Amino acid sequence: MEDLYSNLHYWLVDHPTITHFQWKPNQTWGASPLFLSLTVLAYLLLTFVLRRASLPTLNSTFLRLISALHNLILLILSLIMAVGCSLSALSQMPNHRWIFCFPPNQTPPRGPVFFWAQIFYFSKLLEFIDTLLIILSGSNRRLSFLHVYHHAVVVVMCYLWLSTSQSLLPVALVTNASVHVLMYAYYLLCALGGRPWWKVLVTNCQIIQFVFSFMVSGLMLYYHFTGSGCSGFSGWCFNAVFNASLLALFVNFHFKNYAKRKKANRNTKSKPL
Repeated sequence: MEDLYSNLHYWLVDHPTITHFQWKPNQTWGASPLFLSLTVLAYLLLTFVLRRASLPTLNSTFLRLISALHNLILLILSLIMAVGCSLSALSQMPNHRWIFCFPPNQTPPRGPVFFWAQIFYFSKLLEFIDTLLIILSGSNRRLSFLHVYHHAVVVVMCYLWLSTSQSLLPVALVTNASVHVLMYAYYLLCALGGRPWWKVLVTNCQIIQFVFSFMVSGLMLYYHFTGSGCSGFSGWCFNAVFNASLLALFVNFHFKNYAKRKKANRNTKSKPL
């Protein structure tokens, strides 16, 4: 067990590529406002065009296989990111306060935690394939405003994590990646032909994630306004608004898809035969 932990720690924290990582604006791949803008605009434009194009229908078995492989990759990647960032935060933090509040002007975006933040940033680009698979399946009903809005703006959020050395980054990454392990496990089983009963659990965990983020943000704000401040406060302000909008959209999605359906089922059962 000790050897397993040592190997994990080396490959997820102590490897030279990870320990020597540094986010350099306009030098590191993806570390420029131009890259960010073009990426988000390209995603939105292609989604708009492909949704209205008459694409050939793919064989359902082939599409399921591609979808299963895509979800498996993201499931494994999400698990690795959650474990890697957790171990990195424990190794990199000078004290417990650091988890919630990076010291301003003393936390350059380098080292293991920021390495995993960059991997997380790139994983959001990989998740664009979610949208393509929905379009190719012909199920445009699933291509909701929530889906497209979330996929586009979350890339901006990740960019701000790195470019502003944003406090709370480790907490946000680990909780989000952990929820995505559950989510992609569900989608993987669906792609393989299963019908997991816990779809509502995925949505509930996403809602809990946003509520939790606001709870820990309260602690960060306390440190920020009672001390010398916390790094990346401007980035946090953007992400707080983004998370609030996502929370509202997910609650609305939950109500429309589960609460109303549950009420309809109760009404159907209560009708006299």
